Amino acid sequence: MQEYTAIVKRAGDWWIGWIEEVPGVNCQERSREKLLETLSITLGEALEVNR
Repeated sequence: MQEYTAIVKRAGDWWIGWIEEVPGVNCQERSREKLLETLSITLGEALEVNR
């Protein structure tokens, strides 16, 4: 199983994040927990499309 690095930062009222190894996988959410969930989903979709 491959591991990926999520970069997560607070930007005012928002949390922003991206996956370091996969360009284009970036998200923003109001909570850190929701951001991590959204990043996971987006990463899964990106990997599926690029199979």
